[in-house]
Amino acid sequence: MGAHYEQRGAVAVITLDNPPVNGLGYDTRVALAAGLERAAADAGVQAVVLTGGGRAFSGGADIREFGSPKAIAEPNLHSVIRLVEGCAKPVVAAINGVCMGGGLELALSCHYRVAAAGVDVALPEVKLGLLPGAGGTQRLPRVLGVETALNMIVSGEPVKSDLLAALPGQKLFDRIEAGALLDAACAFALERAAEAAAGKPLPRVRDLKCTHPNADAYFGFARNTVKAMAKNFPAPNRCVDAVEAAVRQPFDAGLATERELFMQLMFTPESKALRHAFFGERAASKIPDVPEDTPRRSIARVAVIGAGTMGGGISMNFLNAGIPVTMLEMKQDALDRGVATIRKNYEAQVKKGKLKQDKLDARMALLSTTLNYADVADADLVIEAVFEEMGVKEKVFKTLDEVMKPGAILASNTSTLDVNQIASFTKRPQDVVGMHFFSPANVMKLLEVVRGAATAKDVLATVMTLAKKIRKTAVVSGVCDGFIGNRMIEQYGRQGGFLLEEGCTPAQVDKAAEKFGFAMGPFRMGDLAGNDIGWAIRKRRYVEKPGMRYSKTADLLCEMGRYGQKTGAGWYDYQAGKRDAIPSDVVVKMIEDHRKSLGITPRKISDDEIVHRLVYSLVNEAARILEEGIASKASDIDMVYLTGYGFPLHRGGPMCYADSQGLYNVVKTMKKFAANPLDDAAFWQPAPLLARLAAEGRSFT
Repeated sequence: MGAHYEQRGAVAVITLDNPPVNGLGYDTRVALAAGLERAAADAGVQAVVLTGGGRAFSGGADIREFGSPKAIAEPNLHSVIRLVEGCAKPVVAAINGVCMGGGLELALSCHYRVAAAGVDVALPEVKLGLLPGAGGTQRLPRVLGVETALNMIVSGEPVKSDLLAALPGQKLFDRIEAGALLDAACAFALERAAEAAAGKPLPRVRDLKCTHPNADAYFGFARNTVKAMAKNFPAPNRCVDAVEAAVRQPFDAGLATERELFMQLMFTPESKALRHAFFGERAASKIPDVPEDTPRRSIARVAVIGAGTMGGGISMNFLNAGIPVTMLEMKQDALDRGVATIRKNYEAQVKKGKLKQDKLDARMALLSTTLNYADVADADLVIEAVFEEMGVKEKVFKTLDEVMKPGAILASNTSTLDVNQIASFTKRPQDVVGMHFFSPANVMKLLEVVRGAATAKDVLATVMTLAKKIRKTAVVSGVCDGFIGNRMIEQYGRQGGFLLEEGCTPAQVDKAAEKFGFAMGPFRMGDLAGNDIGWAIRKRRYVEKPGMRYSKTADLLCEMGRYGQKTGAGWYDYQAGKRDAIPSDVVVKMIEDHRKSLGITPRKISDDEIVHRLVYSLVNEAARILEEGIASKASDIDMVYLTGYGFPLHRGGPMCYADSQGLYNVVKTMKKFAANPLDDAAFWQPAPLLARLAAEGRSFT
């Protein structure tokens, strides 16, 4: 319906009705405009109250219309705001639940604002690489002051209405209402109507002055601060420009500046990447053949097999969400270490002020431990987090099959192994699923949900819903060696090795990758994860695929016992208690000696070649993964890399980045790499899907 109109005595109440958060889509704008015009023309109406149905005033733009003609069709939000602001009768916003983005800009166009306590108030457009485009940068500083408004606009974070109402001199809210909001707003509107009838002009935010006592110094400071914090994103700096326009220019000129800056940002690659990630995260939860109304299984109690680094981290996710966890180990000392690590992690959060002591106590109270499988039999979900070896997994799953209650979900945290084979160890393969958490499991957002051939749809739906509860970004993968993320990272690692053989040092490769925007380059990442883990995987993979070439440098490193940070030496040297990566002369000499043994004369390799060999190796393997149906959509692959592998957010993920370069150009570059006799020409043949899309002038996304 969009919005509905009712009359309460002399007050017209217009209620936004566009679940779930009353997005300001086309139908809502049309109904809102019609309601305002009806109220203005009705002599029996003295005032208007705008409010939101359900649990939100308005969350802003309707994301379902992004990119469609409806998003800008008249009446657009600017037109509606002018209609509200120009109404001859008092318009009161009765603000409930959520008031964000265009919803806050709409509220700011009302003559008065009455809010419930605890409303989330925000202008979050910067998180999409944009700035508020309907007057937010011009009106919010006028009601909250320049500094508070700019902090909100640049951060995009929500602030509670009662906190804002307590600020000295604020003019955002006329009243915070603890009781029945709509009744209070209607009574307030009639009082304001009486004042208007007596000749008092209706207040407009646009008419308020916007000043700062030390504008030059403040905006200079703000720019320096924002530049340091948001080096890869232009939007925060443009937010500063827009708010400065509110101080320097008349209101209408400031609006024009805001609009110009908004349009500039709309077409930046950074904004496109952020919007791609925004929609990709939401699309990841949608599985093509699993309807949204698929019944979910109840998950009231979780068991975790293994109390090591992964088991403890996995357990913390559920404890944080208020779900009881039983951790199982074979030996008491292993359990004690696991519990101590969990407590230590929580105590570190308390020390940093991120967690209160009572929350720590409550979470630890939800944790129980056992050495006996019988004690986890009643769990609704059990996750094994044991050693990554099929024989070990087999023993665990055969035992779980014997003891777990019917209907329990049996999940494996395997990062590479065949989930179908794991499921075959049970008589209930429909209940088996992969839940691949990333280390540290209590921190990393990504959860790869691996769908076996027999995995039931309700199991998938349950795990995807549970992922949201424990604040993970869940992406569904089919079964293959390494699933989505680790299958791709194998090719990335192979290219890193070839680059060393051809003339690079680990530091040169890492610096190029980090300059591109990766959180860390491949060799620093290997040292953090543990080089022995990759060594074990290579031993297994390259026995199975003996024809695949790879550099032996990483194997030689492991033979030297240089496993990474945990041993104080990997690709880099590390000082005790520090994580700083110090280039190692020993490693450089090992690489040089290996290079000589192969008869390779080193050459100078540009940062551009380094980056594109690394990134396009991800893209080519991802195209194969898409074509095989391991991933259902390109954006899923991007979400894996943005949330699990440190791919730069401002690039949007490997597939989004490839699209931004043009797939024709990607294929052309791959052909150059294939001509390198020291690389793998067969790998650099473009995947059939990539070749086809490039030939048709199309993109992944």
